[in-house]
Amino acid sequence: MDGTDGRSVDGSDDLWRWVRPRARLVATAAAVGVVAGSAAMSVLTVWSGDARASEATAFALGALGLGFGVLGWSGSVLAGRSIEAAQRTLDTGSDWTEADSRRAMARIAGFGAGVMVGVSVVAAAV
Repeated sequence: MDGTDGRSVDGSDDLWRWVRPRARLVATAAAVGVVAGSAAMSVLTVWSGDARASEATAFALGALGLGFGVLGWSGSVLAGRSIEAAQRTLDTGSDWTEADSRRAMARIAGFGAGVMVGVSVVAAAV
């Protein structure tokens, strides 16, 4: 702290101001994923009677979501500006933006990671 305005000298307040909404976005999706993964594991176990197969299936679905989210996020970063420029040139009238795409893919990745955690917690408890 520099003692004058309560802000740190090293800029950590600016860092937290940048990190906090992004972490909240992923964390809320992960929390929903934990609940969904726990429910999926429980329902699949009751339905099939095989906890190991249910664990493998639900975990794989979570991993699929995580992989799709990470791949989509990186695709948005790599091609987002080009897609936006093409839409402006073609006058498509679409509201798609790189930032919205990255945000959606981060949610999907967070949800998939949450499903994997939820399945793992339930599998450890069973």
